[in-house]
Amino acid sequence: MSAYDSIMQGLSEALDHAQGKDIGAQVHDVVVPAVDVAAIRASTGLSQGDFARSIGVAKGTLLNWEQGRRHPTGPAQVLLAMIARKPSLVSELLG
Repeated sequence: MSAYDSIMQGLSEALDHAQGKDIGAQVHDVVVPAVDVAAIRASTGLSQGDFARSIGVAKGTLLNWEQGRRHPTGPAQVLLAMIARKPSLVSELLG
């Protein structure tokens, strides 16, 4: 099978899967736990500004998360869940 044929087969299978057709694909649902951002930050001992900088978000974003106006999603939620399990992670990796 040529590279073109392989790509076309993959695209066809992806479209079938997106349309709900059973193509025998393995689907993995990854559940990332909800996080308490204020408690996680407190466990690190960092100020809001320092913690926001250490995880690469604006301080305003962190404030919105801590006050419940917004919730972290995607990579931010995963990173925060990791820090919740090991608060020293930030200082170990960035210190």
